[in-house]
Amino acid sequence: MDIGAVQQSLRAEGLDGWLLYDFHGSNPIAARLVGTSNGTKMTTRRWFYLVPATGEPKGLVHAMERKTLDALPGHKAAYAGREQLDAELTRLLEGMKTIAMEYSRECAIPYISRIDAGTIEWIRKRGVEVQSSGDLVQRFEAVWDDHALATHRDASLALYRIKDRAFEFAARKLRNGESLTEFDVQQQMVEWFTDEGLVSDAPPVVAAQENASDPHYLPSATRTRSIRANELLLLDLWGKKKGDPNAVYADITWVGFTGKTIPDEMVRAFRAICEARDAAAALADESARSQRDLRGWQVDRAARSVLEQAGYGHWMLHRTGHSLGREVHGNGVHMDDYESHDDRRLLPGTGFTIEPGLYFDSFGVRTEINVFYGQREARVTGPAQTEIVKLL
Repeated sequence: MDIGAVQQSLRAEGLDGWLLYDFHGSNPIAARLVGTSNGTKMTTRRWFYLVPATGEPKGLVHAMERKTLDALPGHKAAYAGREQLDAELTRLLEGMKTIAMEYSRECAIPYISRIDAGTIEWIRKRGVEVQSSGDLVQRFEAVWDDHALATHRDASLALYRIKDRAFEFAARKLRNGESLTEFDVQQQMVEWFTDEGLVSDAPPVVAAQENASDPHYLPSATRTRSIRANELLLLDLWGKKKGDPNAVYADITWVGFTGKTIPDEMVRAFRAICEARDAAAALADESARSQRDLRGWQVDRAARSVLEQAGYGHWMLHRTGHSLGREVHGNGVHMDDYESHDDRRLLPGTGFTIEPGLYFDSFGVRTEINVFYGQREARVTGPAQTEIVKLL
């Protein structure tokens, strides 16, 4: 944790300090930032670590777990009983008027809302105002360095290779008249993940026809359907380089059709989501080039308005995109004015997906690209699908 950089950001935001807090893993953001998430220390009691805008940081740890914050600078007070904890917390917060914590007003951004209401009340009882640490978390959790960007590009290239192989695998099976299920394709893709040196938190989505209308459909050995001719086939795959703790994810979705003549309703729906995707990407790029602040909800609205104007407003089920990081759903800003209202700024050096989708009773379509938001441009990091792939 770069204390100097944190303090510089606090002063820029007009905050007196950032109070990091965790109880038994309830705040994984704080645990990662201070290094207690590596499993080398048992942390079953509450701890606090205050980084002030100026001056030396201070910590508060349980007497049984005195070494919890030893890797960080500053004095650490210890407590045992609840009265002692209450008194030490008062001392820790002396001079603080406005602090940041992992809090989101009315839980507008659930990924940030990690502090329970009782703890917020406990802090405010001391006359301290609590604001969201959302942009601070982005700056110190979601910004990619050059190495992270390189790992993303490597993962992206590998995912596109796996996508191509999966479509070719399905096409060959169908041309040869062999039986084929969603689970067959998924398990073959899992093998290719190993070949490519990728890891993921779940196997890929392989969804045929009506199953593609479920954005999070995952086939299994007991829940799968046959893939037949003249059907839509959706692939959603995400992964990162194995063995690198600083690797970040790539995440793509492509759609194919197991026939020569794609139904007009599928063509129209897919064309609409491509236009929505491109409108969102263009807005992000224009913002980066003009150095103009852009919020996550604005990117979502740019895509959503295209689909609404095309008459598809009723068939959207999710936000336009999510942050990418060491987890596939990272701690940066999400492209969301639908499931939540994410008003965090897009920060240079962050990555995210743009993935509008439409979901009908008989089929679903989605297109997904990854964007790296740089200092002067927002770059799409892989090919964007422009039409449904004809597999036969």
